[in-house]
Amino acid sequence: MRGEADRVSRAMSNVVDNARNWSPPEGIIEVTLHGGVLRVRDHRPGFDEQDLPHVFDRFYRADAARGKSGSGLGLAIVRQAVADHGGSARATNAPGGGALIELSFGPPLSTGEEPVSAEDAVAPA
Repeated sequence: MRGEADRVSRAMSNVVDNARNWSPPEGIIEVTLHGGVLRVRDHRPGFDEQDLPHVFDRFYRADAARGKSGSGLGLAIVRQAVADHGGSARATNAPGGGALIELSFGPPLSTGEEPVSAEDAVAPA
């Protein structure tokens, strides 16, 4: 993919931080990247069904999050970054428990296309 490295990095770290913040101290967080899709899964109870349609909304805080720090912007930033790169964000409950967030940042590079180095990348105006 081609994109703004800072925004992509921030989106990915927001998702991993979210999983880490909701997991127990010794909890496992699975992070995979395959076919241009980043998947982050934790092993906490998962999302409440009524929260799923709203987890990427700005300032949305699930009832269970009200006692935790944060503004409710982290996953909204993720959704905006992936949308601006022609991708998508999806939140579900994983089979067997836990939250699963999948991110795509638009189409992968075609075979034979050379990636652009960070030094040569120019953000769109």
